[in-house]
Amino acid sequence: MTNHTEATQEILNHLQIDSLNEMQLDFIEKAKHYQNLMLLAPTGSGKTLAYLFPLLEILQSDLRAVQALIIVPSRELAIQIEQVFKNMKTAFKVSTCYGGHAMKIEQNSLSEGPAVVIGTPGRLKDHIERDSFDPGSIKVVVLDEFDKSLQLGFHDQIRNILRPLDGGQKYFLTSATKMDRLPEFIPFSTPETVDYLEDESESKLELKLVNTPSIEKAETLMRLVAEFNNEACIVFCNHRDAVDRISTLLTDYDFPHGILHGGMEQIDREKNLIKFRSEAHNLLIATDLASRGLDIPEIKHVVHYQLPPKQDAFTHRNGRTARMHAEGQGYLILANDELLPDYIDKEVEEIFPSLNFISPELPAYECLYISAGKKDKISKGDIVGLLTKKGGLDGKDIGMISMLDFSAYVAVKRELASKVVKDVNQEKLKKVKVKIAIAN
Repeated sequence: MTNHTEATQEILNHLQIDSLNEMQLDFIEKAKHYQNLMLLAPTGSGKTLAYLFPLLEILQSDLRAVQALIIVPSRELAIQIEQVFKNMKTAFKVSTCYGGHAMKIEQNSLSEGPAVVIGTPGRLKDHIERDSFDPGSIKVVVLDEFDKSLQLGFHDQIRNILRPLDGGQKYFLTSATKMDRLPEFIPFSTPETVDYLEDESESKLELKLVNTPSIEKAETLMRLVAEFNNEACIVFCNHRDAVDRISTLLTDYDFPHGILHGGMEQIDREKNLIKFRSEAHNLLIATDLASRGLDIPEIKHVVHYQLPPKQDAFTHRNGRTARMHAEGQGYLILANDELLPDYIDKEVEEIFPSLNFISPELPAYECLYISAGKKDKISKGDIVGLLTKKGGLDGKDIGMISMLDFSAYVAVKRELASKVVKDVNQEKLKKVKVKIAIAN
């Protein structure tokens, strides 16, 4: 990036962003002057771009080797950062490594010397041990959502990843919570800190309490959510079996929803997130996997079906709404044998959902699956072209398009979905016949 301002503006154009925010500009400026930086900022505030711009400044275009390592706590976050990096349309190659991905494909990609490698701690440790790439050329290490990685117990894996490094690397750490001290395997103790965490007292989140008999807790949840009129909502549970139990009940009542937890196959997790982002589902039942780091649009309602034991988790969940001075609603569903945790020390207004409820209407969009993606050289424009020319759709009938390596998902107006599938299934995209179906 030679001419910084022109190059930056070009990337912003690719990302369809007008300008960087104050936090991003502050971090980028500090990165010029400090070797080690800690960025504290809430979920959804744009931390990824804050560190990607200074990271690009460090990369050498004539060096075919791994120069930057981005370590993240979840597969979803790895995929999301990769997408942002690719959308920046730089000359640099990126490779992503995570469990559930074929090791051989990753090793082949790493052997080509990508400039940037993004991965989860366990999988990156495996690659270091297998000598899949030479860590000797790494110039910058990013520990994104570092507090979450520590919370999930990735200490040993990260220690093993950092061990072969010579200590001359620049470090960027990001966190959505303040950290008292850094673990001993980090080669410094006091990084320069860029702190944009908002004072909790400034949050415009309104908390509401719903009391219920234990035996009726799931039914009370349905009565509450039915009153949201299809506005986007995430229901948080502490355990995946609670997510599955609620999902079964919602299905029995024809209540449209998606689920997200760590026990699901990776493709199903991705698909459910895509449906939620594209408004083919307005209700997501999830564990704390959905509380941070994921690219989920700001939502109106957060429901705590089970309250987390620690305040940090409660804060991250609520960060999905009332972000950056916006307003939102948080709901606590408390069975009669449960107490409010100590971290909620203010009066919470009790509300009483209606005893009679009607299952909400189906969401405005349906999600279609297309059996070709980025690696097949298919673009969003190709998909829009097919759906308008052969499927008879108007541009306004098409919602969000999500491109994966070998597949794509596109939201279309629900009432038109079945006819579109009938009209365009087995049609050609870039000379290849593609299967198009309603995403299951």
